[in-house]
Amino acid sequence: MQVLLIKNVEGLGRAGDVKEVAGGYAHNFLFPRKLAVPASEAALKQAESAKEAEARRKERRAHEAKRLAEQLDGKVVVLRARAGEGERLYGSITSADIADELSRMVGRPIERRLVELEHPIKTLGEHTLTLRIAAGTVATIHVRVERAAETA
Repeated sequence: MQVLLIKNVEGLGRAGDVKEVAGGYAHNFLFPRKLAVPASEAALKQAESAKEAEARRKERRAHEAKRLAEQLDGKVVVLRARAGEGERLYGSITSADIADELSRMVGRPIERRLVELEHPIKTLGEHTLTLRIAAGTVATIHVRVERAAETA
């Protein structure tokens, strides 16, 4: 029996695939769990339109990621932090701090997971970081950490 998979089924296939399965497997397992439907012409058309819509969404997300990368590439983020002797910060600058400042600069939310930061920044000065916006889309930014004005 031919079925159209609605959801990914481990060991069988991905959503949108048409597979040949035993009738009992389809009727007793796939259909009751709403993992598949019989492969009718209407179901195949619906699956094809869903695949096309997903392809358009992926293309739109990739285009938005590229625009964001162009917007962020080469930006200089200036952060101020309290520091002691030897240019060492009392705390540290994290990817969340950098993402917050980038969000303020570009006017849209930037997720902290996009900022590739091996270790929190603990010294004053300029640091170069990479933002991995999407698969294959990266931007390089510079983070300048300056000494905050000390209050008495």
